[in-house]
Amino acid sequence: MELAWLDPANPDRRDVDGAVALQAAARSVDLPDFPAPTVSAFRANLRHGWEDNAPQTAVLRDAHQRVVGLLEVWLPAWDNRHLGGVEVTVHPEFRRRGLGTQLADAGVQHVKATGRRLLTAFTRDEEAAAALCRAFDLKQASEAVMRRQDLLAVDWERVDRESANAQAHATDYELLRLDARTPDELMPQVVEMVAAINDAPTDDLDVEDEVFSPERIRAFENAMIARGQRWRRVAARHKGTGVLAGHTNVGVINETPDFGWNGDTSVVRAHRGHRLGLLLKAEMMRWLREEEPQLRWIVTGNAAANKHMIQINELLGYRIMHNEVGWQRALSD
Repeated sequence: MELAWLDPANPDRRDVDGAVALQAAARSVDLPDFPAPTVSAFRANLRHGWEDNAPQTAVLRDAHQRVVGLLEVWLPAWDNRHLGGVEVTVHPEFRRRGLGTQLADAGVQHVKATGRRLLTAFTRDEEAAAALCRAFDLKQASEAVMRRQDLLAVDWERVDRESANAQAHATDYELLRLDARTPDELMPQVVEMVAAINDAPTDDLDVEDEVFSPERIRAFENAMIARGQRWRRVAARHKGTGVLAGHTNVGVINETPDFGWNGDTSVVRAHRGHRLGLLLKAEMMRWLREEEPQLRWIVTGNAAANKHMIQINELLGYRIMHNEVGWQRALSD
């Protein structure tokens, strides 16, 4: 077996194709409700990551140069520079041969070499992943729940009724529809508004607040466009002051246009108690129904402890797919 780190700017086509084929095989077993991966998205991830903070990526090849394993090492750059994350994927036909351990060890050593003091991993809540994490002395530090909304099964009468009830608590606010590019004049407020996500539960993870800036917002927008996703944002604005009070955003995948991701949904602390979370998500659903009539599935994730947002999601028809676990280990040893 040969481990090869990929050049983000000029990866070998065979490695890219092999990695995407591996991801497709693994996803059909591990995450069958998720869309198939694409070559264009993989290449964009190599160059941009989530917000111009791409993972350092390696493939594991067998004697026939077939890609049988994938390693991604995430080193946050905008904030939380004390940690490094490791993600391992092994082709289903090559599991239980020690390849996961080999990849994980390479990832751990890579994180150590950067001088980061905390090792993290995020996995589905299943025994094989847990056993691998425990083998490297990682301890469970968080729990999240992934949910999926079926827009063909939404009870729109209930959504409209609950939204109308919520509107009675939010008469001082209006809702704005914003496309993928944040208007320059709103950027300072958007930077402050999105920071409200730092109030979401992080359980026992040793993480710092996320730090946002205009550059980071633009980097996210550029990365999503490069990955082939159409993102929209709905924001709530206080009528009296013009202050942005909360938002939600959703991205639809160009190459699998029946599938979308719900990113952050958050409300600024000073504006809570007006049922803005429900209003924002209901308005996003209406906008998507108008502009993306082919869209069926929207996936979102919440900390298991985030009872308020979970209640909103379940009211809007989101149903549990699977649980995820966050793991961590200090690297001072």
